[in-house]
Amino acid sequence: MASKEVLAVKQQQVEEIKEKISAAKSIVIIDYMGLNVAEDTAFRKDMRNAGVDYQVLKNRLVQRAFNELGYTQFDEALNGPTAVAFSDKDAVAPAKVIFENIKKFNKMKAKCGMVEGDFLDENGVKQIATIPSREILLAKMLGSMQSPITGLAVCLNKIAEKMEQQG
Repeated sequence: MASKEVLAVKQQQVEEIKEKISAAKSIVIIDYMGLNVAEDTAFRKDMRNAGVDYQVLKNRLVQRAFNELGYTQFDEALNGPTAVAFSDKDAVAPAKVIFENIKKFNKMKAKCGMVEGDFLDENGVKQIATIPSREILLAKMLGSMQSPITGLAVCLNKIAEKMEQQG
């Protein structure tokens, strides 16, 4: 290919990465070194099952995409072997899956990430991984909302029973 064609292809790849960054609720940049083929296959399956788009991308293209969107905090992390996990549905999913697999394989490393446009260092990504899923949080909230109502119903029932006994 001529150099103009190569440049056009690379610019198209940068545009695609920018679209993924813009659409993502969260992104995690990973150093995936040390995984063997079986571990990598299992890791990719876990990512797919969580609805996470996981890709090994060229550092320079990812850096250019972030820079063109106004993010320079990722420059330092974009060296060495790098993969990127994007989630446009669940902001917690990429971090959760990554840290579960780090524990399982004792390999890989989360370099940094972004949630809802805010940069996170490795510790920030680790904290996000400990947040319960949206469904669990909703169930807990619903349970705590039902508790006072249940208590009130029991109390009213006891009062009604007492009035029946007296009357």
